[in-house]
Amino acid sequence: MNLSETADLARAITLVESTRSEDRTRAQELLQSVMSETGNAVRIGISGVPGVGKSTFIEAFGTMLCDAGHRVAVLAVDPSSARTGGSILGDKSRMAELAQNANAYIRPSPSAKTLGGVGRRTRESMLLCEAAGFDVVIVETVGVGQSETVVADMVDFFCVLMLPGAGDELQGIKRGILELADAVVVNKADGDLLGKARIARSEYASDIHYLTPRYPGWTPPAMLASALERTGLDELWTVIEEHRKTIDLDALRTDQLEHWWRSQMTEEVQRQFAENADVRADWERIRADVRAGKITPAQGAANLLQHLG
Repeated sequence: MNLSETADLARAITLVESTRSEDRTRAQELLQSVMSETGNAVRIGISGVPGVGKSTFIEAFGTMLCDAGHRVAVLAVDPSSARTGGSILGDKSRMAELAQNANAYIRPSPSAKTLGGVGRRTRESMLLCEAAGFDVVIVETVGVGQSETVVADMVDFFCVLMLPGAGDELQGIKRGILELADAVVVNKADGDLLGKARIARSEYASDIHYLTPRYPGWTPPAMLASALERTGLDELWTVIEEHRKTIDLDALRTDQLEHWWRSQMTEEVQRQFAENADVRADWERIRADVRAGKITPAQGAANLLQHLG
């Protein structure tokens, strides 16, 4: 495949996202062949509460970067239905301007019930985009409140968008989010909301001051931005560049590879367990016993695990 061609890149990502067993080997061979061409992009994760305007913000930010000569790939993860597994995959329509930019590539993927609001193959998709020559890769998550560590562990810079004057309903999740953030950006800082946005920025700056930094020497800034008026975007890119100069990027990337390896190990063990013939033979019987209260869930799990020797 020639990953510099958009159609080939799309096919490559579809291959690594595939759950078909016959595609698994081909996907790993492809990834192995391009590993030497990866690692040079700026990896940015963007999360935020529902309604904060993530897609609009990413479109404005990505367009600014493209205009400055960068090639930007956006891995936009859409929420999957908990009942059907279906996904709207509407990010291209929400980022119509960026989608038409010759220096941009937008790939919507279903979250498929994955923690952290990321696709099950987001890491691999990110590497394929890097191999295709994109020097900025942005991962947009579904929202906040569910294992943002997953996102933070695969990007260089984790940006959290906040609403002006969101109120006390966010207090329960705020601390956990701020502990992961490399920058907090109060979006929609324009018009009648500008005053509230300034107050919110001061509050977040105060909160950050009392947290232990993720990286020595780096204090996450609290910033203002308006995707509508396209203000604060240059300042965010400057912060990202300063962040890359401050942290030990090589050590971070090494840790990311280990996190990826551990997650792959967990996934492979789960897959082999689910495909084990003895496990499949006993699964429904033990499931029925657990549902009927005949055995405890722990005992049911132990009964199945004994098949792994």
